[in-house]
Amino acid sequence: MDAGLITVAEQLVVDGWEVYEDDPKTGAGARTITLDSDTVQALKRHRAQQDKDRKEWENAWVETGRVFTQENGEMLHPANVTRQFIELYEEIDLPPVRLHDLRHGAVRPAHAAGADLKDIQEMLGHSSITITADTYTSLLPEADLAIAEAAARLVPRARATSENTAPEAEPEEPGEPDEADEAEVDSVPDGAGPSGEISEPDPHPLTHPSRKRPRTRSPRPSRSLPWGRNPSSER
Repeated sequence: MDAGLITVAEQLVVDGWEVYEDDPKTGAGARTITLDSDTVQALKRHRAQQDKDRKEWENAWVETGRVFTQENGEMLHPANVTRQFIELYEEIDLPPVRLHDLRHGAVRPAHAAGADLKDIQEMLGHSSITITADTYTSLLPEADLAIAEAAARLVPRARATSENTAPEAEPEEPGEPDEADEAEVDSVPDGAGPSGEISEPDPHPLTHPSRKRPRTRSPRPSRSLPWGRNPSSER
């Protein structure tokens, strides 16, 4: 309890209704697991309640040395634990889930917190990392997305650094315009103002007072008027 460690050394096997203790299925199943501080505090509160129950039951208390027991200290039957778990998830309206699935549920937050497949293998007691990879890699899409996003963030960061370290252009000395300036001047379209802006065309160019055009007529055969004046000379 003080070190915050759980050592898995045995497992319970159900044969019919009889329960007996046995070694873990594999050598890797016997392992030590580190607990977080919140879990340690919850176990300490549980132990305090268990000590209180032991005093209340006095001589009727059955000492099994187990952490989780019935209210009189007797061992919990795995089938009763499963039934109580079903009642709990139905009470809070969760979809059907097995008690064993809590083991799978522990993998996702552990991997998201930084545990790799080797860490998860040791935590679950798998004999081979291949079992861990085949079972759990498909359950970690959030972690895969986080890896992809983290890798993508490296690209703009590197590009921003190269832009910030680019050499500054040297100031130009006054003098003759260079070729770029001449190109800019030559590229100004016809009809643009000094700033390069192009004024909108007048919708009525013939009636605008500043754009009156001389009147023209189709050539006509000249003829003399009776009093000797030519119409073209009068205009």
